[in-house]
Amino acid sequence: MKKIMLIGYGAMAQAVIERLPPQVAIGWIVARESHHAAIRAQFGDAVDALTSPLACLDTPDLVLECASQQAVAQYGEAVLARGWHLAVISTGALADSTLENRLHRAGGQLTLLSGAVAGIDGLAAAKEGGLEHVTYQSRKSPASWRGSYAEQLIDLNAVSEAQVFFEGSAREAARLFPANANVAATVALGGVGMDETRVQLMVDPATQRNTHTIHVKGLFGEFHLELQRVAAGEQP
Repeated sequence: MKKIMLIGYGAMAQAVIERLPPQVAIGWIVARESHHAAIRAQFGDAVDALTSPLACLDTPDLVLECASQQAVAQYGEAVLARGWHLAVISTGALADSTLENRLHRAGGQLTLLSGAVAGIDGLAAAKEGGLEHVTYQSRKSPASWRGSYAEQLIDLNAVSEAQVFFEGSAREAARLFPANANVAATVALGGVGMDETRVQLMVDPATQRNTHTIHVKGLFGEFHLELQRVAAGEQP
């Protein structure tokens, strides 16, 4: 049986816990100390609650980050330096090119998870066939953008029709919208890179879904992919 470590104990971590296959067990959960009582109540002695992955004296088969970009920055390099396998959900953290370089040089094995994105295998194939342009568009309701940098770019209360309020690189999007742009970062890292991938962020008062659209062009031809998710259930 494989034994994994989770970094995080929020909504993303709970979704992972609910879907673990029977041949995989959780051995350690890294979370704030205020969550440790809940972890012990849920798992008893089967899981060690830690405040840092470096407190683990064993070797997990996988360390799965399901917390935040901050957690990737705080723990990622040290986890990889131990020679461990780190899988990252919060791919937007790699918008920081310095952090990205440190992670790739640290050792271990780094896996960037596709999360809400389908078609990453198609991007990889397109790279082999001559990938030239990738555009990612995110369309969400005004409510889904509240509390983000979008409020400084557009009056969400006055939006009457769908419109683009941000257009720039995936690196810019991931920095300005850390809670919403992991998909953009995943698309960028699987394709032409953080600086060459174009991102459009849209607000649409008529939608109740979060729509992710990827348009890819190159020497191989082009493809267009659209995914829709119910807004309340989205993990960005």
